[in-house]
Amino acid sequence: MADINADPRVMRWIDDGSVRDLDHTAEDIERWEQEWDEEGFGLFAVELPASGELIGFTGLSVPEFLPEVMPAVAISWRIGSQFWGQGYASEAAHATLEFALQDRGPDRVISLNRVGDNASENVIRKLGMAPERETTHPVYGYPLRIHASTSPSSRHEPPSRRSP
Repeated sequence: MADINADPRVMRWIDDGSVRDLDHTAEDIERWEQEWDEEGFGLFAVELPASGELIGFTGLSVPEFLPEVMPAVAISWRIGSQFWGQGYASEAAHATLEFALQDRGPDRVISLNRVGDNASENVIRKLGMAPERETTHPVYGYPLRIHASTSPSSRHEPPSRRSP
């Protein structure tokens, strides 16, 4: 995970766009594990099927930093840049959305993405999430786009992953 967080291409659209060092990544992982204990959901590792190599994560969190969307659960993903364009983010996010809506039972699942992050917009479109509105990130000040999914019937079929 440290290699993924140290990649400027990956981190460009996340928070303030800064890469994260090993200590920051360790703090992130500790926080993510705590979210599982507190919320009953969190992040899932995304691994290559053949080798088990970690290529990123997908998961769920409560977007408390943005009170205007509450109550909600947010879906997110982060995939190493060498694995982009192969469908891994879409496939993993689809499984996470299914888990959220069928097993966790939230009223709605949202996705927050920075305006201009076209790759994430593409994943969101494949998930069948509907655009709701734009807002401003309260910490970093950039425009955020909010999409939502409220029922399993509102989504597309699982995306297919292209072979590497």
